[in-house]
Amino acid sequence: MNIRDKKLHGAKDLCIYGEAVASRLLLGTAGYPSPAILKEAVTASAANIVTVSLRREAAGGRLGDRFLEIIRDLGVRVLPNTAGCRTARDAITTAQMARELFGTDWIKLEVIANDDTLQPDVFGLVEAAGALVRDGFKVLPYTTEDLSVAERLQRAGCDVIMPWGAPIGSGRGLANATALKSLRAYFPDATLIIDAGIGAPSHAALAMELGYDAVLLNTAVAKAADPVRMAEAFAAAVRAGSIGFEAGLIPSRDMAVPSTPVAGTPFFDLE
Repeated sequence: MNIRDKKLHGAKDLCIYGEAVASRLLLGTAGYPSPAILKEAVTASAANIVTVSLRREAAGGRLGDRFLEIIRDLGVRVLPNTAGCRTARDAITTAQMARELFGTDWIKLEVIANDDTLQPDVFGLVEAAGALVRDGFKVLPYTTEDLSVAERLQRAGCDVIMPWGAPIGSGRGLANATALKSLRAYFPDATLIIDAGIGAPSHAALAMELGYDAVLLNTAVAKAADPVRMAEAFAAAVRAGSIGFEAGLIPSRDMAVPSTPVAGTPFFDLE
């Protein structure tokens, strides 16, 4: 049974490490113009999970000590991440600190290799993932669309894989949609979430139409001219893409196919 068949046979709810999640849109919390706009945007997105960088908040991020209070008021799950970590050791230490601070064993694992592209260090990522799983964490790794890396992350104990659509903050959408489609087909039973590079609601809809389980984004909403309306737009796009995938998209073709066949139909000469 392929991924679409599974969804059509009742597996329509997003499940992350055994927990049902109502929304297929996960939202980041960095870079919003104000705490009030952050709150409104999260509400408009209907997201149940928001990510937060421990390093940014611990260093006195823009929202300062009010951040946890704001998130608690929203009643959403916090998914801490290890943004800014350049080595497996740093990521492991940051994850352990996040577990203490936020009281959760969920962690979005990031180990960054390159400052210009913010591409994941896949070697450090697999190393850190294995260590954190052994330490009782439920790891959601930010990775590339590479099949072999995804396999290693699964073997390390990651039930969720989060390939990038494009470099973080680039807004380019799905830069390698063909590889992402192959990844989805290769891992029909895994929870796959597109993370990073999404710039427009249409990008999010396309990710869902490929059969991905959810989309995680931040910059496209936080830096929009109107973050609240953009959050609402992304919520609608993710839902539309998911419904479209479940309904069964028609295959693309090289040639036209008439919607009204003419073969076998009578023609009348009115002259």
